[in-house]
Amino acid sequence: MAEVQSTTPAMRLSRIGKRPVVIPAGVTVTIKDSTVSLKGPKGSSSRTFSTDVKFVQKDGTITVVPQASAGLSAARLQGLSWALIKNMVEGVSKGYALSLDLYGVGYRAELAGQNLTLALGLSHQVKVTLPVGVKGRVETIDEAGTKRPRLHLESHDKEMLGQIAAKIRSYRPPEPYKGKGVRYTGEKIRMKAGKAGAKGKK
Repeated sequence: MAEVQSTTPAMRLSRIGKRPVVIPAGVTVTIKDSTVSLKGPKGSSSRTFSTDVKFVQKDGTITVVPQASAGLSAARLQGLSWALIKNMVEGVSKGYALSLDLYGVGYRAELAGQNLTLALGLSHQVKVTLPVGVKGRVETIDEAGTKRPRLHLESHDKEMLGQIAAKIRSYRPPEPYKGKGVRYTGEKIRMKAGKAGAKGKK
């Protein structure tokens, strides 16, 4: 009697997640179990991933391979892990940058080391400590004779950079009538018309 071999349906893979991530020159990779550590000219980054995926380093690339235990989540886990690894590689090799503009009379930003002090038209100054791994710089922008502070933030960690920028913006989100507040550089605010009030009344 011929031996019957069990078969499993082909695992569905992510179209993007199955692509190898190229490791640039100057970046070193260490893979230990589910933890991937990267070191490059802009910093070091390490993350522990799900045990349902493994990482294969070969010929200057990293490939994300889902394990059989991933089941129906294979494509999702592979795509997510690929995106995170790609962001880590980009961060330690080139870095990420974000800028915030302060719109408002008397709005100021001062940076001493990692300590950021903001004057945002509130009854008190806002003090923020930038996390380790995030660098800041304050610049004065002059547009058509109007000067305002611009805060530049840089980091090798895209997630950390986004979180601290969102936190700073949350202290004074841009309001839709005069546009005062903290906004990302280049961010467009949908303005609203102010109340007519007593216009036209005698």
